[in-house]
Amino acid sequence: MTASASQLDALLPKLAQLRAALGQAIVGQADVVEQLLIGLLAGGHCLLEGAPGLGKTLLVRSLGQALALDFRRVQFTPDLMPGDIIGTEVLEEDPATGRRHFRFQQGPVFTHLLLADELNRTPPKTQAALLEAMGERTISHAGTTHMLPRPFFVLATQNPIEQAGTYPLPEAQLDRFLLHVRVDYPTAAEEVQILAATTGTATASVPQVMEAAELITLQAATRQVHIGQDLLEWIATLVRATRPGDGAPARINHWVQWGAGPRAGQSLVLAAKARALLQGRLAVTREDITALAAPVLRHRLLLSFNAEAEQVSPDAVVAALLADVPHPN
Repeated sequence: MTASASQLDALLPKLAQLRAALGQAIVGQADVVEQLLIGLLAGGHCLLEGAPGLGKTLLVRSLGQALALDFRRVQFTPDLMPGDIIGTEVLEEDPATGRRHFRFQQGPVFTHLLLADELNRTPPKTQAALLEAMGERTISHAGTTHMLPRPFFVLATQNPIEQAGTYPLPEAQLDRFLLHVRVDYPTAAEEVQILAATTGTATASVPQVMEAAELITLQAATRQVHIGQDLLEWIATLVRATRPGDGAPARINHWVQWGAGPRAGQSLVLAAKARALLQGRLAVTREDITALAAPVLRHRLLLSFNAEAEQVSPDAVVAALLADVPHPN
């Protein structure tokens, strides 16, 4: 599927309207909103990490209202089972014939926008059921394959504070997420604005900006955005430089135990294309890549004991990577 020039001319202004619509319900968090929209346009999924009460649920619900998409929220707990996510078979009886049969009852994953709250609090078996749906966009049950709705966007959250009793996602499963989005506390002025907006009688309403079919067209247009050969080669060099060994920068060899795989390069290309389209451009620039290097790579790097001992964060490693690997002209 490709998007025509006339379709793009009609839909690109709606991306600015979408940002403005989300701004009516969300105070601040401009970078978070941008990265979620990038994930949505690129057709990937996002992992959000931030303290409770920062508006993650409100953001996803507002996004669903602006796009007229179905939204569901699942609170992941230690006793949650895979069937609670993907669905299960129920026994029904036909009142006319009296015959009994099994019918597949769809789970909450059958939606457009799914908020998987505190994904690291559920056992690995349940995590794997969701991550399989994210990767395949289908559900296989009792020999039958069920297609998930389009578009399908998963926003999973992790609480960075309380780690007791959690099941951290393995690196191979973290790699399924296009972006790892950090949600920080609001500024002092934004916090005052939040208090004023949420403790009165008025409630913010988010207008509908576009429909699911239009979003699917924009997702197709994202893949049509041009990226130069020099930038493709630079992305490949960046990803390969995260892997310790010959050719990696000295600081990477010192701080990284295991680097990013080829999917990181694919994610960075798609995210950069989505950022360009979000800003009304049909070609990727170097700034698109540098702006998204940390959200794409921070969850794909396994740091060494040296980095932990020196309290070096994944973002600091990515910053060193961008500084040490020569940029294209």
